[in-house]
Amino acid sequence: MGFGAGASPDHRITEGQIEDEFLALVTQLTNEITWYMRERGLTRADLAARMGVSPGRVSQILGGGENLTLRTLAALSTALDARFDIELSALKAGDTSHGTRQAGSASAGNNHTLSRTTHREARLGR
Repeated sequence: MGFGAGASPDHRITEGQIEDEFLALVTQLTNEITWYMRERGLTRADLAARMGVSPGRVSQILGGGENLTLRTLAALSTALDARFDIELSALKAGDTSHGTRQAGSASAGNNHTLSRTTHREARLGR
């Protein structure tokens, strides 16, 4: 991929790290969209109609197996009458869980909803 040319071995980004972060982002994104749709009673067919694409395309997007473009994210947010909030924050020392956040956890949806509610309340000053 070309990352890390001229960098010391300690500072090179490995393909494994990139793949782990990619999977974490995909999981977070698809969980967020699925949660949003469920809260508003929207089906995949509803989303497909709003986006002007086939239900199969929506299944591809929400299946998480592809690298979505910013244009696709913009189409999703427009169709959902919503906006994605993007935040970049430093990892805490020793934190290696970013590649597996909420992935595969039976309670991931509950934790996701709780953290979402807590985050929203903090922004609203509650």
